[in-house]
Amino acid sequence: MNGNHFSVVEAGPFNNLLSTSKDPIPGKYFLKDKLGLTGMEVSLNQLPEGGSIPFYHTHRENEELYLFTGGQGQFQVDGQIFDVKEGTVIRVSPEGERTLRNNGTGDLFFIIVQVQAGSLKQWVMTDGVILDKPVTWQE
Repeated sequence: MNGNHFSVVEAGPFNNLLSTSKDPIPGKYFLKDKLGLTGMEVSLNQLPEGGSIPFYHTHRENEELYLFTGGQGQFQVDGQIFDVKEGTVIRVSPEGERTLRNNGTGDLFFIIVQVQAGSLKQWVMTDGVILDKPVTWQE
């Protein structure tokens, strides 16, 4: 569904990403094109038990934000390894050499947000505008 100022996509439950995602990488659901995003890339991710990203990677311009929503695993940046689980949030600069693995039981679920490093000029407290308009809901 799309409107003048919004786009909506129904990705379905995270635990179905491995079987339902039509994206080129199994278990990864990219939102940039589906929502018409213009300032970021976002992906929904499901990594099965025992799964891993079998390579290190960096980025040319984008920093990444990883938001873990379920499961357990390990994340590695520049040789430092730490545990991740629901509620763990990690920011990695473009140059950070990163990879991750699921060493828990069950699937590992996470969201990745990519945005050009240094591009944030305003944030909710300086960009948000509260409108002088009552909120209504149609029943």
